[in-house]
Amino acid sequence: MLTVADVQMAAERIASYVRRTPLIGARCLKENPFPECELLLKLECLQVTGSFKPRGATNKLLSLSEADVRRGIITASGGNHGLAVAYAGWLTKTRTTVYVPENVSPDKKKKLAAWGATVEVCGHHWHEANREALAVAERDGLTYFHPFADPAVIAGQGTVALEVLEQAPEVDTLLVAIGGGGLISGVALAAKAIRPSLRIVGIEPTGAATLYESVRAGRVVELPGITTRVPTLAAIRTEPVNLEIVQRYVDDIVLIEDDDMREAARWLWFEMGLAADMSGAAGIAALLSGKVRPKIGEKVCVLVCGAGPDGLA
Repeated sequence: MLTVADVQMAAERIASYVRRTPLIGARCLKENPFPECELLLKLECLQVTGSFKPRGATNKLLSLSEADVRRGIITASGGNHGLAVAYAGWLTKTRTTVYVPENVSPDKKKKLAAWGATVEVCGHHWHEANREALAVAERDGLTYFHPFADPAVIAGQGTVALEVLEQAPEVDTLLVAIGGGGLISGVALAAKAIRPSLRIVGIEPTGAATLYESVRAGRVVELPGITTRVPTLAAIRTEPVNLEIVQRYVDDIVLIEDDDMREAARWLWFEMGLAADMSGAAGIAALLSGKVRPKIGEKVCVLVCGAGPDGLA
């Protein structure tokens, strides 16, 4: 089982390769929809490649043997994880292949190529692209990077929580977007080890309620389909390692609509000048829609986990 020591070791390992991102207060707003609480934003949208994902991918890379790296690396992604793996491959000049679904952002496809990755399009959703990536990894002997169920990836993502608790030690609640569950697994594990009273709330789209349904059932549930338009949050199932951590450490999971995330991305752009993708706006969407209602005086931190142009239109 992963522990906070694994996250702390990951933080030391990746320190030279990722950014320590800012944590800022949401002040000086034209209209403040959250007057009862102190709102903080952890700007992982300013992380290298535009999301938190290089934390996990870089930790995975630096955990590998030289032979594993030399064989070449491969993954499947809705965009952000693929960019992180492409970045890891670029660091070591390693042949990198990223399978993406048809609904991936065109901008993210261009960025993948710019980081030097070979981009292959397969299937309508991540799980279809992932099935092909696994088959190719097996056939060609490539090293596979799982986007959310690999212990090294989870530990790397958990380094976000270490930074938040150094920057804002008295934070009461963390709002964390959920795709497959890698980010919330690492963050919850690390945060609860340091501050057991800290409240962790996961945010999922109604069209991909993967962890929500799995927690409710007490087992990993594969959804019958995906309807969300947010490719970075479109996992049809989680994995046992993620579910176990979420069951143990996450206090609540709320569901939001895609339109709520788009409106929240617009709010972040208008009020804060932040270009977040829809997944990066998920925590703000939960607040604006009333799915999360802070208490008076509560200090709430939203992980703005990904960059993109969704709020600019």
